[in-house]
Amino acid sequence: MRVLVTGHNGYIGTLLVPLLQAAGHEVTGLDSYLFEECTFGPAPPDVASLRTDVRDVAAEDLDGFGAVIHLAGLCNDPLGDLRPELTYEINHEASVRLAELARAAGVERFLFSSSCSLYGASTDELIDEDAEQNPVTPYGRSKALAEEGILALRRPGFHPTSLRNATAYGFSPRLRADLVVNNLVAMVCATGEALVKSDGSPWRPLVHVEDIARVFVHLVDAPLEACDGAVFNVGQSTENYRVSDVADLIEAIVPDARIVYAEGGGPDKRNYRVSCDRFARAFPDFEYRWTVPDGIAEVHAALRELGFDHSQLDDPRALRITQLRRMMDLGVVGPDLRPVARVAG
Repeated sequence: MRVLVTGHNGYIGTLLVPLLQAAGHEVTGLDSYLFEECTFGPAPPDVASLRTDVRDVAAEDLDGFGAVIHLAGLCNDPLGDLRPELTYEINHEASVRLAELARAAGVERFLFSSSCSLYGASTDELIDEDAEQNPVTPYGRSKALAEEGILALRRPGFHPTSLRNATAYGFSPRLRADLVVNNLVAMVCATGEALVKSDGSPWRPLVHVEDIARVFVHLVDAPLEACDGAVFNVGQSTENYRVSDVADLIEAIVPDARIVYAEGGGPDKRNYRVSCDRFARAFPDFEYRWTVPDGIAEVHAALRELGFDHSQLDDPRALRITQLRRMMDLGVVGPDLRPVARVAG
């Protein structure tokens, strides 16, 4: 199958593309390449791709594809807060427009990378896909709106699916150190000590980035009736952790690691535990390969091998908001967050 992957050059996409190719699919990427400098280790091989902002996709760009996997967007709360109006423009409006163009072009499958962030402020109870949404950030709200708009386009011949990813962790060539597990491990690796800014009480569902990529591959090949118009939480119900649980695991797994809590740190408004049983029932043959302890050990070993140290703790390569601000200051990204000159790779 010909598959278009938006955001193929990012944290998830650089793991997803080779998995799709290994499964026999012909992959084309679509990316603004804002973060192509954000590489740790050898640069991943690229594929045939369109170097364009997702807001600027043309109808003809989607001709001939059997599936679209839509990863592209502003990827977290700090980016979402930078320009909230652009967060909605990119994550919501451009995503729905992309789905509309895909449907008009005859694309059969549309897999949307949503987020458990749309649950926002919840209770400590385990919640499923039918739970009330209560997003507390522009990023979370933009994902909720995009999901609603995309699923409303479902018709015979166009089969959208929304995948609400748990909070990712794990190593990727486009590593992100702005995710809770990766962030704490990176701090410990660089300095021996990690700072938890909250009181550690918030719950997070966690899932390895490779397992997210594997879920997308699985659904590209799944029977249409199993995922047509469906919404799935992506992760494992057993992999919900308090931030303090993650901190304890890091202290237990990483030699000489020390976790400290910020004085006066309160609970984060973002607090949710999610059930992933719907996906497990729909696809009992799929097995997740990673748990948080495994991921902690993996990220620590990878960073040690790369010589990650104190000088790299605020490295723009690992922090998307820092890299984006740097590019804006250099004038290679405009106020609308579109590239105005090619970033050197």
